[in-house]
Amino acid sequence: MKILVIGSGAREHALIYKIAQSPEVDKIFCAPGNAGIAQLAECVDIKAEDISGLINLAKTEMIDFTVVGPEQPLALGIVDQFKIFNLKIFGPDKQAARFESSKVFAKEFMVKYDIPTAAFEVFEDFFEARNYIAKKTMPIVIKADGLAQGKGVVVANSIAEAEKALEEIMYKKIFGDAGNKVIIEECLVGQEVSILVLTDRARIVPLASSQDHKRVFDQDQGPNTGGMGAYSPTPIVNHKLYNDFLETIMYRLIDGLYMERIDYKGVLYVGIMVTDQGLKVLEFNVRFGDPETQAILCRLESDLLEVLMATARGELNKYLKRTKLSWKNDASVCVVCSSGGYPGHYEKGKEILGLEEVASIPDVVVFHAGTRKLIKDGKSCIVTDGGRVLGVTGTGPNLSDAIDKTYKAVEKIHFEGMHYRKDIGGKGIQISDVRRI
Repeated sequence: MKILVIGSGAREHALIYKIAQSPEVDKIFCAPGNAGIAQLAECVDIKAEDISGLINLAKTEMIDFTVVGPEQPLALGIVDQFKIFNLKIFGPDKQAARFESSKVFAKEFMVKYDIPTAAFEVFEDFFEARNYIAKKTMPIVIKADGLAQGKGVVVANSIAEAEKALEEIMYKKIFGDAGNKVIIEECLVGQEVSILVLTDRARIVPLASSQDHKRVFDQDQGPNTGGMGAYSPTPIVNHKLYNDFLETIMYRLIDGLYMERIDYKGVLYVGIMVTDQGLKVLEFNVRFGDPETQAILCRLESDLLEVLMATARGELNKYLKRTKLSWKNDASVCVVCSSGGYPGHYEKGKEILGLEEVASIPDVVVFHAGTRKLIKDGKSCIVTDGGRVLGVTGTGPNLSDAIDKTYKAVEKIHFEGMHYRKDIGGKGIQISDVRRI
């Protein structure tokens, strides 16, 4: 089979890394890809938002199955367009993608179908929003309605911070039309966890649990990012919590999809806050999480391509009758190495050293995100080309071993301005210690 993966980040690198292990795969294409992906797939210089270009590629190369990584092409309706040409593709259609492309849609859906979430108000007028903030107790959360590459959420600890966020989102339009509406909601307190499920609207196949670390600095300090690291599994998600997740969130969501005639086929990322009042949904994403995917897929033993195709065909019931997803007992940790200044201004083109040395370390995989190949002084080298540059992922028999292995690998990598958090996975250790007590 010929497979096309759309995207250029570490998530797409992880998807390709796992898909390449399927015996059904003959060749993988990636559009546009990156320097690391190029070691496993043929990279084609077509942007993820260029749907007509991707359709032409799929037709010309006679692609058997396409997997969409990022949210933007899903929001633009790439699945709908591929289906017009009878091209097989994994991901929700444009209508279903609204769960991520419009936070207002997602929140209103949750209220309608009694899915627990933070109390909120929606505003289209800057001055009305500012007047509302003046009456609220801090902290509060301000969210741009549309897609903002994981950066459209601000936790404001003061009225001044809240007003600044409103001004940037609604007045300065730093996220463009994504800021035409904002959601102002209560700030939930608890442990945040990510649960990803595959669904064809009729059945649910859960993936391994994980916990993301969104703030740029240790101890969850600094601004939100697309994600600075993740680990899997997380001890937060025990049997009781998962049953609560199914009962209070997923079954109600599936009922809502049926009632609204939303034909959701793909992966659904559910960001949850575990509060004293129970589980509450922070957000829905309609694609694999990043960096959660890097941590999760290193633990997957089953054929990823097989279950993705079953999901896209609406045949998860048949899949589950003959098999189920199998996971390693090992833990995994992904640490993101970012450019200095990220998520703000950063420079590109910094040579990355140490990758060859890390490649020889057992049970460690370096997933490339913002990288590209460059000829320097007549030699080929890999340089930085984005905010999040690498996702170094290590596995071990337990979380402590996985943390130790991953950070030893990270320490062998260097590029000018490189930044990474030193506490990825630490929350999992703390939770385990508390439970042992």
